[in-house]
Amino acid sequence: MPFDREYYRRYYYDPRTAVATRAEMRARARLIAAFVAHAGLPVRRILEAGCGTGLLRAELRRLLPRAHYTALEASAYLCRRHGWRLGRIEEFRAPVPFDLLVCYDVLQYLDAVSAERALRNFALLSRGALYFSALTRADLARNADRARTDADVYLRSARWYRARLRRHFREAGCGLWLRRGAPLTLWELESH
Repeated sequence: MPFDREYYRRYYYDPRTAVATRAEMRARARLIAAFVAHAGLPVRRILEAGCGTGLLRAELRRLLPRAHYTALEASAYLCRRHGWRLGRIEEFRAPVPFDLLVCYDVLQYLDAVSAERALRNFALLSRGALYFSALTRADLARNADRARTDADVYLRSARWYRARLRRHFREAGCGLWLRRGAPLTLWELESH
């Protein structure tokens, strides 16, 4: 799929067909920032993989002002328009892991081999917290507004994603995960 001007016009820039509102994304950023504060994670480096139009960026930077923010995006169009770093999460490398890795609604666009590579790469790129979400088969059937959701994707089950994430992360709920071995505490009822 070409992630070009027309794709972003339909799913992001046109308020009648946009998949998410700015208010929803500000709330999501507040959730992420509250979680890392609750877990006691000082965030100095953030990687947002598949940052799209940057709807999370401004709020995350406001809430986590000491953090350096890296915006990684596979769309050459968006990189030209916003100055993001061109790259793919399944291939991206960094010399130092990030405190916070955000990957929101990206992996459903990757085939199974690439998605598995991306999930393995999360473990190399994250030293602390991960916020992860992807459209699942059940979400498309039960939760998604089909008029606003791009269904030209690879649908998998939540079980598929969780099985791979649990190799390196502990699930905290609401899309939030902690890197196994990170010196952070979650109480038993705060995690799965």
